[in-house]
Amino acid sequence: MSNASILLLNLGVVFVMTTALWGVSVALKDTSIVDIFWGSGFVVIAWVTFAVADGAPARKLLLAGLTTLWGLRLTIHLARRNLGKGEDFRYAAMRRRHGERWPLRSLWAVFWGQGVLMWIVSLPVQAGQFDATPAHLTWFDGLGVAIFAVGFFFETVGDLQLERFKADPASRGQVMDRGLWRYTRHPNYFGDFAVWWGLYDIALATGSAWWTVIGPLVMSILLIRVSGAGLLEQSIGKRRPGYEAYVRRTSGFLPLPPRR
Repeated sequence: MSNASILLLNLGVVFVMTTALWGVSVALKDTSIVDIFWGSGFVVIAWVTFAVADGAPARKLLLAGLTTLWGLRLTIHLARRNLGKGEDFRYAAMRRRHGERWPLRSLWAVFWGQGVLMWIVSLPVQAGQFDATPAHLTWFDGLGVAIFAVGFFFETVGDLQLERFKADPASRGQVMDRGLWRYTRHPNYFGDFAVWWGLYDIALATGSAWWTVIGPLVMSILLIRVSGAGLLEQSIGKRRPGYEAYVRRTSGFLPLPPRR
């Protein structure tokens, strides 16, 4: 199967997955389930590519395995956090604004839209499995794994620390500024950022997947400016007394020592 055919196959798979998930969301009247399955969609793309691509077996397994580790952890975390809590306030606001048009509108505006983003962001995971050379893993692969590991640590530990903070009644109304949150206001988003640049570095080891840089670039924009840190900080300052002081002393994204 040609490389272009694999990309088109994965785009079709994404279309089917997101359409089926949309059908479930309409039945449940809960658009926010799309967020829970965001990570799992990448896992499906990784293993579909693994099954049909002719790349180096070791690199294919490395990319599919790391994507699975990241994607399933994210899905499990979001499922534990969100299931049974009702529709996310962002989607609920859209539902109120669009009324009866929302079920159909959400198909292309949310589900297909996220599907296209998923396909673009996953380009390194796809193209990194295309080439059979180099057949062995290189220092590029090792560097990519190291960057991925840093990101996975920040994302996983940051989420766990925030979960424990929220579960403590004494933390109600307070600002989380402990652990990794002392060094960046968004350790989980920084972790996501590093994970995808690490996967890109592994794809770069083939020598021909340089063009897939669009994947981590799009993810970086989403995390920093659109649906990640940028969106959260539009409202959190109004809901958390002391957050402005936290902003003044804590790095907005990259982990850095706290400022005095």
